[in-house]
Amino acid sequence: MSQTPQTAPSGSERDHASGSSRPPAIVILDFGSQYSELIARRVRETEVFSLVMGYATTAAELKALAPKGIILSGGPSSVYEEGAPLCDPGLWDLGIPVLGVCYGMQLMVQQLGGSVVAAGRAEYGKAPLHVDDPVDLLTNVASGSTMWMSHGDSVEALPDGFVRLAHTDNTPEAAVANHARRLYGVQFHPEVVHSSGGMVMIRNFVYHICGCTPDWTTAAFIDEAIGEVRAQVGEKRVLLALSGGVDSSTLAFLLHQAIGDRLTCMFIDQGFMRKGEPEFLMEFFDQQFHINVEYINARERFISKLAGITDPEEKRKIIGTEFIRVFEEESRRLGPFDYLAQGTLYPDVIESAGTNVDPKTGERVAVKIKSHHNVGGLPKDLQFKLVEPLRRLFKDEVRKVGRSLGLPQEIVGRHPFPGPGLAIRILGEVTDDKLDILRDADLIVREEVRDAGLYDEIWQAFAVLLPVRSVGVMGDKRTYAYPIVLRCVSSEDGMTADWSRLPYDLLELISNRIVNEVRGVNRVVLDITSKPPGTIEWE
Repeated sequence: MSQTPQTAPSGSERDHASGSSRPPAIVILDFGSQYSELIARRVRETEVFSLVMGYATTAAELKALAPKGIILSGGPSSVYEEGAPLCDPGLWDLGIPVLGVCYGMQLMVQQLGGSVVAAGRAEYGKAPLHVDDPVDLLTNVASGSTMWMSHGDSVEALPDGFVRLAHTDNTPEAAVANHARRLYGVQFHPEVVHSSGGMVMIRNFVYHICGCTPDWTTAAFIDEAIGEVRAQVGEKRVLLALSGGVDSSTLAFLLHQAIGDRLTCMFIDQGFMRKGEPEFLMEFFDQQFHINVEYINARERFISKLAGITDPEEKRKIIGTEFIRVFEEESRRLGPFDYLAQGTLYPDVIESAGTNVDPKTGERVAVKIKSHHNVGGLPKDLQFKLVEPLRRLFKDEVRKVGRSLGLPQEIVGRHPFPGPGLAIRILGEVTDDKLDILRDADLIVREEVRDAGLYDEIWQAFAVLLPVRSVGVMGDKRTYAYPIVLRCVSSEDGMTADWSRLPYDLLELISNRIVNEVRGVNRVVLDITSKPPGTIEWE
């Protein structure tokens, strides 16, 4: 999993950057797939610790790490192309079980003497898997199970010692194995939710083939994270960027348990929060849990910085930089502080860093989807050392950690909220008037979704304000006002998402309330776009 905003180191350097003292039981070699981190997440769901490393990791480095298994990710390249990313061929002789996924399977076949060619017909989406050999990797995988395909190349000939495990109507060699050498390959993606037997295969590989022990638990993470924070920070003081969301709230509890009163939380009210949240945040942490929180009112400062700014990437950069500048100024008043803690998670780093891999170096190339305020927006002259114990977790893992630390459901169950806040849910220039409109509309959306009993079933439910106006009629008078976009999505980890099918009567209720109660709005529309091709946030 990526560790820096621009490129991620390969090999043991990347492992060291993880900040984890625990050796990985499963290593995922990353060939640039959008699903590499998802593979690691699936392995961790089996309570087995995994790390993602660059594909250029050498066999000697892998031998030193001594994982119990290796997974080769998919990737956008073709193994027969010049400059295609290749793994160290020495890994085949380590005696460690290997599972190749999509490109990883093709690479295994190619390097071991088989052949891979462009498929006569590409295969994308769902396909039924016909199981030919229901043992080892495919134990308890029902023939006809749905698998998620995404490939334009196929195996033409298997290497010596390999046999077919399964096929699809379009792919003769959909799963293969060399049982004697414990080498396995699948042409599909068992890690995605669309593959109905995917987790069964991952468990088969992790437990039965690799012999891993399920000891990577929430309690284990908390114990190790606390130890790592104490080792990193020593007797120094830490300043936490507290937003009140799940991530920073969980981090506040974790750090308070690790270093006690040497933690100071600073809540910067940049003016882009949801309605009533600054007041709620201060009462919750300061009064209920007695965690020191410094409130900084910087609304005018942030709004003025965004005057005339319409580009979303520029908004994020400005907000991220300004956050750090305010922290630096206020820390000098309260400090000194050597460390800045952030609730950075995997999806933040992934989207900020991109997933393409340089075939010459094995490093990720910064082809960004968008910068996140706590990753891509950090200034180069940052005056703090960063403490980011959650950056290797997905959102659902953070929620589990939060519950174990004693956070109440009203915090742990909150929907994700972007660091730049409402500033990136207002398309175009951000103004005080637009912020007031969006706050009122957004509150109605959340109230009605919660009252309908759907809040915990939805990943995110929020409103977006568009910088256009349309004609309407209210009270027999012509109106010319803004539209509000209703965005409700379902997801497991934020990496992919589908739009939530809300009941029609709920949609009608939300629309009626917004149009009748929010000044300046005369139309409500529904966003029914999945991720991909869209993102969850509009900017």
